[in-house]
Amino acid sequence: MREAPLKYLFWSLSFMLLAFLVFTSGNAGITCDEVLHYNQSQDVYSFFSTGGEDRDALHNPVWHLMYYGQSFDNIVTILINWLDIDNVYGFRHIMSSIAGWMTIMVTALFAIWISGYRTAILVILLFSITPSFIGHSYNNLKDIPFALGYISATFLFLKFLKSGKRIPYYIVILLTLSVAFTISIRAAGAVLILYMFFFMLVLIVMKNYKEVTFGRKEIIYKFLLLTCISFAAYFLSILLWPYALQDPIRNVTEAYRVMAHFPDTFRQIFEGRVEWSDFMPWYYLPKSMLITIPVIVLAGIFLFVIVSKKIFSKDKALTFYLLIFTILFPVFFAIIQKSNLYSSWRQFLFIYPALVLLAASGYSVLYGLIPPKYPKWILSIVFVLLAFHPVRYMINNPRYFYLYYNQIVGGLKGAYGNYETDYYYVSQTEASEWLIDYLEKKKITGRVKVNATYSVSWQFRNHPDIETSYFRYEESSQTDWDYAIVTNRYISPFKLRNGSWPPANAIKVIYADKVPICAVLERKSKDDYYGFISLSEGRYAESVKFYEKALISDGSDEMIFYNFAAALYNIGEKQKADSILKVSPEGKS
Repeated sequence: MREAPLKYLFWSLSFMLLAFLVFTSGNAGITCDEVLHYNQSQDVYSFFSTGGEDRDALHNPVWHLMYYGQSFDNIVTILINWLDIDNVYGFRHIMSSIAGWMTIMVTALFAIWISGYRTAILVILLFSITPSFIGHSYNNLKDIPFALGYISATFLFLKFLKSGKRIPYYIVILLTLSVAFTISIRAAGAVLILYMFFFMLVLIVMKNYKEVTFGRKEIIYKFLLLTCISFAAYFLSILLWPYALQDPIRNVTEAYRVMAHFPDTFRQIFEGRVEWSDFMPWYYLPKSMLITIPVIVLAGIFLFVIVSKKIFSKDKALTFYLLIFTILFPVFFAIIQKSNLYSSWRQFLFIYPALVLLAASGYSVLYGLIPPKYPKWILSIVFVLLAFHPVRYMINNPRYFYLYYNQIVGGLKGAYGNYETDYYYVSQTEASEWLIDYLEKKKITGRVKVNATYSVSWQFRNHPDIETSYFRYEESSQTDWDYAIVTNRYISPFKLRNGSWPPANAIKVIYADKVPICAVLERKSKDDYYGFISLSEGRYAESVKFYEKALISDGSDEMIFYNFAAALYNIGEKQKADSILKVSPEGKS
């Protein structure tokens, strides 16, 4: 097909994808990270609006948020305040989806620069049927913008290298802004500065190897220009980062050190076992990618390797070598450093655009290699067949794209109980909407206490009679609540696989691909809570009576058995306490 029709098709698909992302972002749930980073961005806004008097943005010892530049969050919050936007998270999701679309577009423009519109169209199609990336594009204002900056800087620097002795001003300006943007989100983005000087040295060595030497003036000119770009990008990157502004060198270095070895650890399900995030096997990252990236993209990467001799022509070899380096270096670095990794591979979404570009190049070259005597539509049929699994998932689970698992582990059903699913607590939004509707239909009035495994205060903001609180599900019997919203995060894989979760008191279960990811619970009795209060206050005989009644309505909560045994022990009934522990769910298992 000629370039003109392909160009028309490319731009049509591009704007259709933009409309799709913006329109469907309204269905996106609120993630746990969003709550934290939005609150931090408000503190950042307050820091600047008060001339630095409000210093809350500089102190966040629990979540370490001062170490994040999070410039995209901060920019969005500035707009929210200036424009007086009421639907905060709705606006955030629109802006995030635009950042996702821009990431796709930069990758597609990269593809046009390398090999033309056919490859760019394939880039758009492969992105569009990658549920995990599209899912994160709705509500991840940290990892998606970082991916945008990373692929933009890579693309622009390669254009910088190819520009010869005269480098257009627009490339210099855009490269500076791209590097600055990436660093301003995470300090690790500063690796792009190292990339630029390293790539420049590689080019000089390769030129000399081929006996095509740079002139001394050109070398000095480009290195001076890179130095200016680096300093300017670094300066621009800290303008919206209060912590970095306090000490631009030491604090940014400290931020990188903390983020490279994140101090908090998290329990995760991996390969059917519960592991701590800082003790994951070395292959946690590559395997997480292998089982969640659509097979159609993996097949494209495999094709790229197979036809690489055709792709690595004299004028494109350096481009692809450097592109592959930007993929492999961060992965190997994280493995060698034994980085604290969690939440699948979302922190490494920034390497996915380059992977898609390689996959699209593989398909494009293979298409061109098919002899004229064979019908080329056969490859299109194979492409459609490989796309069926992720497309079917996206149609059936429009709110939960990011939970996607491919056929290697049997889809989401096969991954359930063996790998993390709703680690971002996205399903709490749908559960909250359902509970609000349920309470209104039941005409339940008065004070209602709703606990959740992560904050749902925003979802219930227009319902002042509903009091929301955070709780740990395993300690649910020790807190006061009427209804609870519980995701399957931190539920043991044993409970997930044997069907003992969701519990019997679930009045609503949220499903993705027919597996339960969230439940709304209704408390039938508060005897377990009263028993805990009595136990805490030393009224052991009274506590025993409450727990005896509590076990009638709930025989699945280990903490009820444990606290009941403690109360019995304190009134001298040690033998009965032991027998209670033996018949508890944990004792039976």
